[in-house]
Amino acid sequence: MTRATPASAEAGHPRIGLLGGSFDPVHVGHLALGQAAAEALQLDELIVIPTGESWQKARPDDPGQTAAAHRLAMVEIAIAPLVRSAARCRWSVDDLEIRRGGPTYTIDTLVALRARVGPAAALVLILGSDQFRNLPTWHRWQALTDYAHLAVTRREQISLADLPAPVERLLAERGRDALPDAAAGSVVTFRMPAVPVSATRLRIDLAAGRPVDELLPRGVADYVREHQLYQSGTMAR
Repeated sequence: MTRATPASAEAGHPRIGLLGGSFDPVHVGHLALGQAAAEALQLDELIVIPTGESWQKARPDDPGQTAAAHRLAMVEIAIAPLVRSAARCRWSVDDLEIRRGGPTYTIDTLVALRARVGPAAALVLILGSDQFRNLPTWHRWQALTDYAHLAVTRREQISLADLPAPVERLLAERGRDALPDAAAGSVVTFRMPAVPVSATRLRIDLAAGRPVDELLPRGVADYVREHQLYQSGTMAR
């Protein structure tokens, strides 16, 4: 298991990106988002954090997420080449939300990570514009910027125009043109290339037996086949 390394005083003010999600399954769009954020925001480290129990995605007709152990394993396979890379931004995966148990709330994760890395490091929560638009439904969402910056990019052609009023106010109060030299408190935006892929569509295609290997990071498709994931009746295994 690869875990995040606490920031040291000697490191100055490192920028640590946080990329969370259910990753069910992890796909090339997730990696593209992380790489775009690392470059645009000049991140020193990017931590990928698989969701434990995604309370917002629970529906009566939903058979449930794939077991956390499988989702974690797929993420570890997906980012392994990036972990070994000599690039400026170090990649890692952290299972703190899975180990915590119970419904996953982002604010709890930020509180735990802030306690771990100390007050100087910049924590940067990476969000798609769909997530940003939906912020008022999140648990204690107003406190997120007390612990981290928010870095927002477009996802699935969802616009940053005509945002809900509470989000517009947040952007007006906290919006910045660039990530400041501070530990938390700002909202910035960045661009990434369009990657037409979604985990929902992948699950449908995998269940139907359609080929999707090119949309999954190297090794993930083999893992899916080996463990017979996303077949009928196996979604919550």
